[in-house]
Amino acid sequence: MHGWIILDKPHGLGSTQAVSAMKRALRIQRELLGGTEKWKVGHGGTLDPLATGVLPIAIGEATKLAGRMLDSDKIYDFTIAFGAQTDTLDLEGKVIAQSDHRPTPVQVEAILPRFTGPIEQAPPAYSAILIDGQRAYDLARKGEEVEMKLRSVTIHELAPVRFEPVENGAQAFSTGANRTEEGALTSVTLTAHVSKGTYIRSLARDIALALGTVGHVTMLRRVKAGPFTLDSAISLDKLDEAARGGGIGGLMLPLTAGLDDIPALAVSPDEALALRQGKVLSGRDAATGLHLATDGTLPVALVEIEDGNVRVVRGFNLMSKEED
Repeated sequence: MHGWIILDKPHGLGSTQAVSAMKRALRIQRELLGGTEKWKVGHGGTLDPLATGVLPIAIGEATKLAGRMLDSDKIYDFTIAFGAQTDTLDLEGKVIAQSDHRPTPVQVEAILPRFTGPIEQAPPAYSAILIDGQRAYDLARKGEEVEMKLRSVTIHELAPVRFEPVENGAQAFSTGANRTEEGALTSVTLTAHVSKGTYIRSLARDIALALGTVGHVTMLRRVKAGPFTLDSAISLDKLDEAARGGGIGGLMLPLTAGLDDIPALAVSPDEALALRQGKVLSGRDAATGLHLATDGTLPVALVEIEDGNVRVVRGFNLMSKEED
């Protein structure tokens, strides 16, 4: 029970609530199977209740890698509705600005390169950022002025996937060579590959403003977080069903699934023991950088190699079946 469950988080559920659902499922299975061991649980990247999609849930020793998931790139699909800006920058807030102007698909496509690459953005006032020890959203809810400092992020890719025209009853059209309509839009759905720390709601706000109007997010779905995609994501219903059948383990991805981009470093049992004791291995002929030290197929530690010296960054308290 050391690994990952990838949830397809539903609308209206916060990340912390999703972790609670995972703990509840583990408790149901433990009671069913008569076990006693409790497992640490954490998530690998906050999703707002409005958002749906990929939420990596770390279990057991995989929780030591949750921080790496927070630092990983993400891919989102999101819809910007034009004409109104809300205080939360999504459909759950109250309208604070309006505009009659509606952009065209050509204008949208022309503006997106401005938001691709390294950019600066101000996070939403309704966010979990700490300001003088208080969450920004708590201050905003009290009606206090919240000054959000600009932060540097990177938008690796930004592209439209669907346009919704203004005309009542008009059929929405997708991007591509067959698109012929160039009318004004009520909304646009985009896909964005972004660095850590990127706020999609802020990106939507700034794109709308650059188009000479205002807007807010009406749909936000994370389709990838680090190495994890929707292909391996499960619903809460499937998680509950697995728990009641004692089959959560069959849904889990291994701990190493979160380390697909890290090269492996094979170590001997004696070297593995030394690393578990926090000792430095020397004289290893391996590339500089982060590696996953493994004793056979057993993950031992994340290690940093420099000048042939191997130092532990994060150790794993795992045992082989023989040791167990």
